[in-house]
Amino acid sequence: MKFHHIGIATEDIDKMILNLKKYFDIKEISDIVYDSNQDANLCMITLEDNIKIELISGNVVSNILKKRQYLYHTCYTVKNIESTIKELINDGALLVRESKEAILFDNKKVAFLMWNLGLIELLESEY
Repeated sequence: MKFHHIGIATEDIDKMILNLKKYFDIKEISDIVYDSNQDANLCMITLEDNIKIELISGNVVSNILKKRQYLYHTCYTVKNIESTIKELINDGALLVRESKEAILFDNKKVAFLMWNLGLIELLESEY
């Protein structure tokens, strides 16, 4: 597994982008897209040092926002998502959302698991 990005919950992606621009040197901002598989509006921010921050708004994060919790997940790329899911479950992880295509990642598969690192997203990728 390789680190890919952190996911941040927000009520308003546009306002969050403006806030991030105050404090970080931003290299790239993706379009804001709605992903019906995730039931979320999504945007990927790439900082000058290539750290990526995914902004997430919508029903999927509404409960954690009520608790003023903003760090939503960490994401890791994996070569084979299904075998990694099985391996993590055998290691005690709980599958939260099975693998589905994600619009933000060019329809590559993502899955969410609760693990000892908190909520993690797996992104199937060639690295």
